[in-house]
Amino acid sequence: MRIALLEDDPDQAAQLQALLEQAGHTVHAFHRGRPLLNHLAHESYDLIVLDWGVPDLSGYDVLRTIRGQTVPHTPVLFLTNRDAEVDVVQALEAGADDFVVKPLRERELLSRIRALGRRAQERAATGEVLEAGPIRIDVTRREITRGGVPVELTPREFDVAVFFFRQPGKLVSRAHLMEIVWGRSSDASLRTVDTHVSRLRQALGLSAASGVRMTPIYGYGYRLDVLKAEAS
Repeated sequence: MRIALLEDDPDQAAQLQALLEQAGHTVHAFHRGRPLLNHLAHESYDLIVLDWGVPDLSGYDVLRTIRGQTVPHTPVLFLTNRDAEVDVVQALEAGADDFVVKPLRERELLSRIRALGRRAQERAATGEVLEAGPIRIDVTRREITRGGVPVELTPREFDVAVFFFRQPGKLVSRAHLMEIVWGRSSDASLRTVDTHVSRLRQALGLSAASGVRMTPIYGYGYRLDVLKAEAS
Protein backbone atom coordinates (compact mmCIF):
# COMPACT_ATOMS: atom_id res chain seq x y z
CA MET A 1 0.00 0.00 0.00
CA ARG A 2 0.97 3.63 -0.42
CA ILE A 3 1.03 5.13 3.08
CA ALA A 4 1.30 8.72 4.34
CA LEU A 5 2.83 8.83 7.82
CA LEU A 6 2.55 11.79 10.21
CA GLU A 7 5.01 11.48 13.11
CA ASP A 8 6.77 14.50 14.65
CA ASP A 9 9.65 12.54 16.21
CA PRO A 10 12.27 12.00 13.45
CA ASP A 11 13.69 8.85 15.06
CA GLN A 12 10.28 7.24 15.50
CA ALA A 13 9.29 8.30 12.00
CA ALA A 14 12.42 6.68 10.55
CA GLN A 15 11.80 3.46 12.50
CA LEU A 16 8.16 3.30 11.41
CA GLN A 17 9.04 4.03 7.81
CA ALA A 18 11.67 1.27 7.79
CA LEU A 19 9.24 -1.22 9.37
CA LEU A 20 6.47 -0.47 6.88
CA GLU A 21 8.79 -0.50 3.87
CA GLN A 22 10.20 -3.87 4.96
CA ALA A 23 6.59 -5.10 4.93
CA GLY A 24 6.31 -4.04 1.29
CA HIS A 25 4.64 -0.66 1.62
CA THR A 26 5.61 2.66 0.07
CA VAL A 27 5.85 5.32 2.80
CA HIS A 28 5.99 9.12 2.63
CA ALA A 29 6.77 10.60 6.06
CA PHE A 30 5.77 14.03 7.39
CA HIS A 31 6.73 15.69 10.69
CA ARG A 32 4.07 18.42 10.73
CA GLY A 33 0.34 18.43 10.02
CA ARG A 34 0.11 21.36 7.62
CA PRO A 35 2.65 20.00 5.10
CA LEU A 36 0.73 16.71 5.11
CA LEU A 37 -2.58 18.45 4.41
CA ASN A 38 -0.99 20.50 1.63
CA HIS A 39 0.45 17.33 0.12
CA LEU A 40 -2.89 15.52 0.26
CA ALA A 41 -4.39 18.24 -1.92
CA HIS A 42 -2.61 16.75 -4.94
CA GLU A 43 -1.44 13.27 -3.89
CA SER A 44 -3.43 10.17 -2.93
CA TYR A 45 -2.72 7.30 -0.55
CA ASP A 46 -4.18 3.93 0.37
CA LEU A 47 -3.75 4.61 4.10
CA ILE A 48 -2.91 7.54 6.37
CA VAL A 49 -1.17 6.93 9.72
CA LEU A 50 -1.45 9.88 12.13
CA ASP A 51 0.43 10.61 15.34
CA TRP A 52 -2.06 12.18 17.73
CA GLY A 53 0.38 14.76 19.10
CA VAL A 54 2.23 16.96 16.57
CA PRO A 55 3.42 20.55 17.22
CA ASP A 56 1.61 22.63 14.60
CA LEU A 57 -1.78 20.90 14.50
CA SER A 58 -3.29 18.27 16.75
CA GLY A 59 -3.93 14.89 15.19
CA TYR A 60 -7.60 15.55 15.87
CA ASP A 61 -7.53 18.73 13.76
CA VAL A 62 -5.66 16.98 10.96
CA LEU A 63 -8.15 14.12 11.03
CA ARG A 64 -11.17 16.44 10.93
CA THR A 65 -9.71 18.27 7.93
CA ILE A 66 -8.97 15.01 6.14
CA ARG A 67 -12.48 13.73 6.68
CA GLY A 68 -14.14 17.07 6.01
CA GLN A 69 -12.61 18.06 2.71
CA THR A 70 -9.36 16.39 1.66
CA VAL A 71 -9.67 12.60 1.45
CA PRO A 72 -12.97 11.59 3.08
CA HIS A 73 -12.75 7.87 2.22
CA THR A 74 -9.07 6.98 2.76
CA PRO A 75 -8.57 4.71 5.80
CA VAL A 76 -6.93 6.46 8.77
CA LEU A 77 -5.02 4.77 11.60
CA PHE A 78 -3.98 6.99 14.48
CA LEU A 79 -1.15 6.48 16.95
CA THR A 80 -1.49 7.84 20.47
CA ASN A 81 0.15 7.83 23.89
CA ARG A 82 -3.28 8.28 25.41
CA ASP A 83 -5.45 5.24 25.96
CA ALA A 84 -8.25 6.95 27.90
CA GLU A 85 -11.63 5.92 26.55
CA VAL A 86 -12.71 9.53 25.95
CA ASP A 87 -9.66 10.16 23.69
CA VAL A 88 -10.22 6.99 21.69
CA VAL A 89 -13.92 7.74 21.27
CA GLN A 90 -13.14 11.30 20.18
CA ALA A 91 -10.76 10.07 17.48
CA LEU A 92 -13.10 7.38 16.20
CA GLU A 93 -16.03 9.78 16.07
CA ALA A 94 -13.86 12.27 14.15
CA GLY A 95 -13.41 9.62 11.45
CA ALA A 96 -10.46 7.40 12.40
CA ASP A 97 -10.84 3.79 11.30
CA ASP A 98 -8.60 2.28 13.98
CA PHE A 99 -5.99 3.21 16.59
CA VAL A 100 -2.82 1.84 18.18
CA VAL A 101 -1.53 2.92 21.61
CA LYS A 102 2.19 3.65 22.04
CA PRO A 103 4.64 2.10 22.69
CA LEU A 104 3.92 0.35 19.43
CA ARG A 105 4.03 -3.40 19.06
CA GLU A 106 5.27 -4.08 15.56
CA ARG A 107 3.23 -7.20 14.82
CA GLU A 108 0.04 -5.58 16.08
CA LEU A 109 0.64 -2.45 13.99
CA LEU A 110 1.27 -4.43 10.81
CA SER A 111 -1.77 -6.60 11.48
CA ARG A 112 -4.05 -3.60 11.90
CA ILE A 113 -2.68 -2.03 8.70
CA ARG A 114 -3.32 -5.24 6.77
CA ALA A 115 -6.86 -5.36 8.15
CA LEU A 116 -7.57 -1.78 7.06
CA GLY A 117 -6.22 -2.59 3.61
CA ARG A 118 -8.49 -5.63 3.33
CA ARG A 119 -11.53 -3.61 4.38
CA ALA A 120 -10.78 -0.95 1.79
CA GLN A 121 -10.46 -3.62 -0.93
CA GLU A 122 -13.71 -5.25 0.14
CA ARG A 123 -15.53 -1.90 -0.08
CA ALA A 124 -14.11 -1.32 -3.55
CA ALA A 125 -15.21 -4.78 -4.67
CA THR A 126 -18.87 -4.33 -3.71
CA GLY A 127 -19.72 -2.52 -6.94
CA GLU A 128 -17.98 0.84 -7.12
CA VAL A 129 -19.48 3.13 -9.77
CA LEU A 130 -18.05 6.53 -10.66
CA GLU A 131 -20.13 9.11 -12.51
CA ALA A 132 -19.43 12.62 -13.77
CA GLY A 133 -21.33 14.34 -16.56
CA PRO A 134 -22.00 11.80 -19.34
CA ILE A 135 -19.28 9.43 -18.09
CA ARG A 136 -20.12 6.35 -16.04
CA ILE A 137 -17.44 3.92 -14.85
CA ASP A 138 -18.27 0.53 -13.36
CA VAL A 139 -14.98 -0.16 -11.60
CA THR A 140 -15.76 -3.72 -10.61
CA ARG A 141 -16.84 -4.79 -14.11
CA ARG A 142 -14.20 -2.56 -15.73
CA GLU A 143 -16.77 -1.01 -18.03
CA ILE A 144 -17.04 2.63 -19.06
CA THR A 145 -19.76 4.43 -21.00
CA ARG A 146 -20.18 7.91 -22.44
CA GLY A 147 -23.80 8.99 -22.69
CA GLY A 148 -24.79 5.35 -22.32
CA VAL A 149 -22.55 4.21 -25.17
CA PRO A 150 -19.72 1.79 -24.29
CA VAL A 151 -16.20 3.16 -24.76
CA GLU A 152 -13.31 0.84 -25.55
CA LEU A 153 -10.16 1.59 -23.57
CA THR A 154 -6.93 -0.29 -23.02
CA PRO A 155 -6.49 -1.69 -19.48
CA ARG A 156 -3.97 1.04 -18.69
CA GLU A 157 -6.23 3.80 -20.03
CA PHE A 158 -9.05 2.42 -17.89
CA ASP A 159 -6.84 2.54 -14.79
CA VAL A 160 -5.91 6.15 -15.58
CA ALA A 161 -9.60 7.04 -15.96
CA VAL A 162 -10.50 5.45 -12.61
CA PHE A 163 -7.64 7.28 -10.92
CA PHE A 164 -8.86 10.69 -12.09
CA PHE A 165 -12.60 10.07 -11.66
CA ARG A 166 -12.05 8.97 -8.07
CA GLN A 167 -10.70 12.42 -7.21
CA PRO A 168 -12.22 15.09 -9.45
CA GLY A 169 -10.87 18.59 -8.91
CA LYS A 170 -7.60 17.31 -7.49
CA LEU A 171 -4.32 18.39 -9.07
CA VAL A 172 -2.23 15.30 -9.87
CA SER A 173 1.42 15.32 -10.86
CA ARG A 174 2.52 13.17 -13.79
CA ALA A 175 5.13 11.53 -11.55
CA HIS A 176 2.48 10.55 -9.01
CA LEU A 177 0.16 9.21 -11.71
CA MET A 178 3.00 7.15 -13.15
CA GLU A 179 3.84 5.70 -9.73
CA ILE A 180 0.22 4.73 -8.99
CA VAL A 181 -0.81 3.33 -12.39
CA TRP A 182 2.46 2.00 -13.80
CA GLY A 183 4.29 1.21 -10.55
CA ARG A 184 7.59 2.40 -9.13
CA SER A 185 9.66 -0.20 -10.98
CA SER A 186 8.13 0.54 -14.40
CA ASP A 187 10.18 1.76 -17.34
CA ALA A 188 7.37 4.13 -18.33
CA SER A 189 8.29 7.76 -18.97
CA LEU A 190 6.41 11.01 -18.38
CA ARG A 191 5.80 11.10 -22.14
CA THR A 192 4.00 7.76 -21.79
CA VAL A 193 1.75 9.31 -19.15
CA ASP A 194 0.99 12.28 -21.41
CA THR A 195 0.15 9.96 -24.30
CA HIS A 196 -2.31 7.93 -22.23
CA VAL A 197 -4.00 11.04 -20.83
CA SER A 198 -4.31 12.49 -24.35
CA ARG A 199 -5.91 9.29 -25.65
CA LEU A 200 -8.25 9.18 -22.67
CA ARG A 201 -9.29 12.80 -23.23
CA GLN A 202 -10.16 12.05 -26.86
CA ALA A 203 -11.94 8.75 -26.16
CA LEU A 204 -14.15 10.22 -23.43
CA GLY A 205 -14.59 13.67 -24.98
CA LEU A 206 -13.24 15.38 -21.87
CA SER A 207 -13.85 19.03 -22.72
CA ALA A 208 -15.83 22.00 -21.46
CA ALA A 209 -18.62 21.12 -23.89
CA SER A 210 -19.20 17.76 -22.19
CA GLY A 211 -19.11 19.21 -18.68
CA VAL A 212 -16.08 17.12 -17.71
CA ARG A 213 -12.71 18.57 -18.68
CA MET A 214 -9.15 17.28 -18.36
CA THR A 215 -7.11 20.36 -17.55
CA PRO A 216 -3.35 20.21 -18.18
CA ILE A 217 -1.12 22.08 -15.73
CA TYR A 218 2.01 23.05 -17.61
CA GLY A 219 5.17 21.40 -16.32
CA TYR A 220 3.31 19.54 -13.56
CA GLY A 221 0.36 17.32 -14.40
CA TYR A 222 -3.41 17.28 -14.80
CA ARG A 223 -6.71 17.94 -13.05
CA LEU A 224 -10.10 16.48 -13.90
CA ASP A 225 -12.67 19.26 -13.63
CA VAL A 226 -16.40 18.61 -13.39
CA LEU A 227 -18.04 21.81 -14.61
CA LYS A 228 -21.32 23.09 -13.23
CA ALA A 229 -24.05 23.61 -15.76
CA GLU A 230 -24.89 27.27 -16.32
CA ALA A 231 -28.32 28.37 -15.24
CA SER A 232 -30.60 29.06 -18.19
